[in-house]
Amino acid sequence: MGVVTYSQEFTSAIAPSRMFNALVLDSHNVIPKIVPGGIKSVEFIEGDGGVGSIKQTNFGESAHIMYTKHKIDTLDVENFYCKYTLIESDIKFDKINFIVYEVKFTSADGGCVCKMSSDYHVKEGVELKEDDIKQGKDRAMGLFNTVEEYLLTNPSVCA
Repeated sequence: MGVVTYSQEFTSAIAPSRMFNALVLDSHNVIPKIVPGGIKSVEFIEGDGGVGSIKQTNFGESAHIMYTKHKIDTLDVENFYCKYTLIESDIKFDKINFIVYEVKFTSADGGCVCKMSSDYHVKEGVELKEDDIKQGKDRAMGLFNTVEEYLLTNPSVCA
C-alpha cells in the first residue's frame, strides 16, 4: 500500500478562530444550515467532538454520496489544527483504503490561511491520479468559500 499526498491552501478574510470553529468544532451545526440541499445533517455517532469521536455526514438526495464517517485523530483547539480519517462511506473505494486529512488555520493579513493535506492510502498495485481526486478537492474549496461567505455576512456566528 502506498500513500499519495495532496495539499491545498486557501486564504480568507475571516480570523482563524472563526473558520476553525465553523469548519471543525461547530461544523455539525453550521454546515447543514448553510448547505441545506447538499448536506442534511452532521452528527456524532461516537463521542462528543473530541479525539476519538466519530462524526457522520449525511448528504442530500442530489448528492452522489449518501454518507461519510470520519474519526477525529488529533484536535488542537489552541493552534486551530485537526487531523481526521475518513473511515467509512456508502461509496465503494476501488483505489483507496482510507484518507487521512489534516487542516491548520493560521493568522494572515487580518484573516487566515488554511492549509489542508489529504493522505490517500492507496490499495496495493493501484495508481492514483490527480483526476481521481479533483472532485473532492473542488468540493472542499466550495465548502470553504460557502463558510467564508456565511461568516462574512453573519459576524456574530462562531465569534
